[in-house]
Amino acid sequence: MKLDLMYEFQPKPGPYAEPFPEGQKNAERQAYADAFEQVKLADRLGFQTVWAVEHHFREGRSACASNETVLGALSQITENIRLGFGVVLLPSGFQHPVRVAEKVATVDLLSGGRVEWGSGRSTPNEQLAFGVPADDRSRDMWREAFEFVIEAWSKERMAWKSETIDFPERFITPRPHQSPHPPAWLAAASETSAYNAGKLGLGLLSFALMQPVEKMAEAIRTYRRGQADCERPLPRFKNDRVGAYTLVHCTDDPEEAERYGIWESVKWWYQNLAEFTLEWELAHLPEEEKRKAFPLLEPTIRGDIDIARYTGQDMIIVGTPEECLRKILRYEEAGVDQLLCYSQFGALPHEKVMRSIELLGTEVIPELEKRGHRLDYGALFEGS
Repeated sequence: MKLDLMYEFQPKPGPYAEPFPEGQKNAERQAYADAFEQVKLADRLGFQTVWAVEHHFREGRSACASNETVLGALSQITENIRLGFGVVLLPSGFQHPVRVAEKVATVDLLSGGRVEWGSGRSTPNEQLAFGVPADDRSRDMWREAFEFVIEAWSKERMAWKSETIDFPERFITPRPHQSPHPPAWLAAASETSAYNAGKLGLGLLSFALMQPVEKMAEAIRTYRRGQADCERPLPRFKNDRVGAYTLVHCTDDPEEAERYGIWESVKWWYQNLAEFTLEWELAHLPEEEKRKAFPLLEPTIRGDIDIARYTGQDMIIVGTPEECLRKILRYEEAGVDQLLCYSQFGALPHEKVMRSIELLGTEVIPELEKRGHRLDYGALFEGS
């Protein structure tokens, strides 16, 4: 298994000492400054990829609406770590797919071919703000935009005519550094979506954080069945890697971590996630379906968060390097190739996040490297 980092660029929780908008601005500035320092350290310590989200309007949760800008900046201050779009929102209401082709290609050029290209459809409240249908029509819009981007990277000139995209013949520039294009991934939160990602020949980005590792393993087995059924990949080549994310915090001293608020930050993060899920992702569903989709939703919103359950089932990874390694290996056994470590969460002090990354890089990654990998990562990007 490889270790990655994932960032939503979450400002520290308010309320802030300064009035609006200065309080928000200062929190966002600090979130970016801290994250960039953390990524520079991870680059030196052998982390595989840093992933940046594309979120809109997520108050207190994410200040990352323009991940191509973030990754472009990171391309100039890092040397080895790969740069993941986690994800680009593809339905054409969010942005014209030719802009996606241009932006992703530009970051790939700037980084010397280090881009991983994830894509997805987003959530109903984001979709509706951009005029994207909050139903299965967005799935068809995602696929058409994906096919448009691949064609834009493949043909010298292209035109496109459909009900949703009317694009006259143009010369497309720039082109990606990697040939034929960066590896493609799809965000999926259900077994059906996981199968479809495999059937389309896309890497799987599993963002279903509210499930035990055993449940994630079932989704990965479903994904592998989809990969076996893939006859014609949607991109120009198959990517069969699995990435999964969870909260990760590595510490020298668990008692000290408790004193600087590790469990308060975990609880804040889960409660915020539950509130977001109810308001943004499940708002359109009947109450019965909400409870089925997120069985812990109501108690989590109340703040009744069963930390023991999350840690006991390794749904989050918190502990000493030895404890973290033991928990991480459960994800490896489940079939995860890259674990996206969400380390900058809640009100954790920046210096403690830096120490967590240092411990993962110096004590956990070497042990993972000794075990080898399902894939030859050296060969995977040769000539890119």
